[in-house]
Amino acid sequence: MTRKSAFAALLLLPSLSYAATVLSTPPELNNKSYVLMDYETGQILAAKNEDEKLAPASMTKMMTSFIIEQKLLKGELTEGEKVRMNESAWCRGSSSESCMYVPLNGTATVLEMLRGIIVQSGNDASKAMAEHISGNEGTFAHSMNQEAKRLGMTNTHFINATGMPADGHYSTAKDMATLARHIIHDSSKYYPIYSEKEFTFNGIKQGNRNALLYTDPSVDGLKTGHTSEAGFCLTTSSKRGPMRLISVIFGASSMNDRANQTRSLLAWGYSNFETVSLQPANRVLARTRVYFGKENEVETGLAENFNVTMPKGQANAIKTQLTLQPNLNAPLQRGQVVGKLTATLNGKVIAEKPLVALKAVEEGNFFSRMIDHIKLFFSNLF
Repeated sequence: MTRKSAFAALLLLPSLSYAATVLSTPPELNNKSYVLMDYETGQILAAKNEDEKLAPASMTKMMTSFIIEQKLLKGELTEGEKVRMNESAWCRGSSSESCMYVPLNGTATVLEMLRGIIVQSGNDASKAMAEHISGNEGTFAHSMNQEAKRLGMTNTHFINATGMPADGHYSTAKDMATLARHIIHDSSKYYPIYSEKEFTFNGIKQGNRNALLYTDPSVDGLKTGHTSEAGFCLTTSSKRGPMRLISVIFGASSMNDRANQTRSLLAWGYSNFETVSLQPANRVLARTRVYFGKENEVETGLAENFNVTMPKGQANAIKTQLTLQPNLNAPLQRGQVVGKLTATLNGKVIAEKPLVALKAVEEGNFFSRMIDHIKLFFSNLF
């Protein structure tokens, strides 16, 4: 299991109800759906209609940008690579859609297109990148759906790369929060773009429509959305101290309402929950037996700090348990996953982190390996 797959596995943990231990009830919000999620654990702290399939509008572009970011990180795209604006993607200056305004048959780099998608919410940039990557937008949408499935977005289906209204194009507040969590974690190199307040291209400066970026210094992303069908939508991430919260609003009545509702959710979350550190990274938590190596044991610990969010005043109730893989065999790489550390609250699993080898263990010589074979043979007999 890799560190990324271990992170993805956290999304499959059972939801934990905090209803009996929080200080107050969540705010009542006039919208179609919302979610407040803890970034560290993926636990939903408050929600309304979180699994209802709704039009996500331009929040769709979070998946478009995520795919671009992942291809950049894998080397399948380069930041300076030129992308042509074909007529099928070109924005004609219509007031009915957001545009980056790349000229017809003009070009922009992949990194400029990414900014145009995230900051300016450019439909033209989204479609141009879809065509650049997959040949056409429909094929790219198929890739979006494959990626959604991989991330655990179980109630999402994309028809296009922009979020323009289309039959069968839908997502949920829970799925959008899940996507936001992956963007923050898996695309950390490019995540700062989501907090940029403006972007100028082709002599046209446009501001980010996320009002909270201008009024709340703890907010550092992610994406707005609006169509007449979807209403006003907003996915937001906020970090205060060690605690990061993700909120998603579907179907507010105005730009001000989606911003104010997000403020209310975040205020409630920070008032009722706290993030505590259970274990720091790189501390030796256990030593475990290794066979066929130059050394007969390996030190294990965490590659990342283990922070957990829970209702305020509950930190003393958290218990942790180490689970190590049996019969580890050399060679072992530094950072290789060899087990897990599980945190529980009131008997329910709330978070896991992979245990890794803190040092490499090289394979032993023929004689030492033969002795370990004999030891394993007899241990299996008894």
